[in-house]
Amino acid sequence: MPRALYALAASTFAIGTTEFVIVGLIPGMARDLHVGLTTAGLLVSVYALAITLGAPLFTALTGHFDRRRLIMALMAVFLLGNVTAAFAPNFEILLAARVVTAVAHGVFFGAGAAVASTLVPRSKSSQAVAVMMGGLTIAMVLGVPLGSWLGESLGWRAPFLVVAGLALVALAALRALLPAEISHTPPESLLAQARLLTNPRLLTMYLLTAIGWGATFVVFTYISPLLTGITGISTSMVNVALVVFGIATVAGNITGGKLADRLGTKPTLTFVLIGTAIVLAGLAFTAHSTVAVFVNIAVWGFFAFAINPVLQAGVVQIAEDEAPDAVGTASGFNIAAFNLGISGGSFLGGVLVQSAGVLSTPWGGVTMAVVALGIATVALKRRAHTNALAQV
Repeated sequence: MPRALYALAASTFAIGTTEFVIVGLIPGMARDLHVGLTTAGLLVSVYALAITLGAPLFTALTGHFDRRRLIMALMAVFLLGNVTAAFAPNFEILLAARVVTAVAHGVFFGAGAAVASTLVPRSKSSQAVAVMMGGLTIAMVLGVPLGSWLGESLGWRAPFLVVAGLALVALAALRALLPAEISHTPPESLLAQARLLTNPRLLTMYLLTAIGWGATFVVFTYISPLLTGITGISTSMVNVALVVFGIATVAGNITGGKLADRLGTKPTLTFVLIGTAIVLAGLAFTAHSTVAVFVNIAVWGFFAFAINPVLQAGVVQIAEDEAPDAVGTASGFNIAAFNLGISGGSFLGGVLVQSAGVLSTPWGGVTMAVVALGIATVALKRRAHTNALAQV
C-alpha cells in the first residue's frame, strides 16, 4: 500500500478521536460552561447533523479543487477548529467550532476515500479505503480512552489541544506523502451532482449504510448502562469493554476490506449483516455474564466495523461506473448516510430504553440489521469484475 494511505489514516485517527472523545467530556464541559447536560449534548448531535448536511454540500462546492490542496486545507481547518474549541470562552463558540470541525470532517472522509481508491489498482480499492478508515478504528482503541483519561486529569480542554497536535502531524505527513498529481475528474454543476440522489444503485447503498451502520448504535450508545445495570460490572470495567470492542474493530475493518475485494460487495455485506444480527441478538442473553458479554462484545466489534470499507468502497465503485464526474460527491453523501445511521440508531435506542428498558436495545439493533439484509438481498445485484470477482 502507498505511504500516502498512512498519511490519510493518521488524519482519520485525529478526526475519529475528536468525534468520539466528546462523550466522556460532556459532564465537565457542562459544569465549566454553566449549561445543562441536555444542552451540552448538542455538541454530539449537532456535530453529526453538521456532517450530514454540510458534507454533501461542501463536497460538491469544492469538487473543482485540486485534490491534494483540498485534503490539506481540510486538515488545516480541522486543526483550527480544535484549537478554537480548546480556548472557547463560552458554549456558543465551542458549538460553532464543533460545527466547522464537523464539516471539515465530513468532506475529508468523502474526498479522502475517493483519493485512497485512486492510489491503488481498482482490485485493491476496498483495502485502500480500509487502510484510510483504519485510523478511525485505532482512534476508538487508543485515542478515545486516552483522551477521556486526559480530560479527567487536566480538564476537558486538554484533549482538543492534543488532537490539534495530531492534526498538525497529519498535515505534515499529507504534505510530504500525497502525490503532486492525483487523478480527478472535475464534477458537473451542483444541481447535476444532486441528481446522484436519483440514482437507484447509489440510493440503495446509502440506505444500506444508514440502516446497517445504525444497527450498532442502537446498542452502542447505551452500552454503559447495559453493562453496569444488567451485567453488573463497574464503570472502570466498562472502559475495558470499550477497549476490547475497539481492538476488534481494527480486525473487522481490515478483514471487511479484503473480503470485499475478494468476494464482492454483495456477498461480503450479506455475511457481515448476518453476523451483526447474530451478535446483537446474543447480547440479550450474554449480558448477564461478564465473561460471555466480553466475548460477545469482541465479536460484535469485528462485525460492526467490517461493514465500513465494504459500503464506502461499494459507493465509490458505483460512482466510478455511473457518475465518474462526481465520485467525491457520491462518497460525501455516504459519509452523511453513516451519520444519519448514528443519529437514527441512537434515537431508536433512546426510545427503547425509555419504553422497554436497556436490555431491549439489542433487539432494536437486530431489527435494523435484518432490514438492511433484506434490502441487500433484494436490491443489490452481482456483476462480473475484470478478475471474475463479484462486485456491486
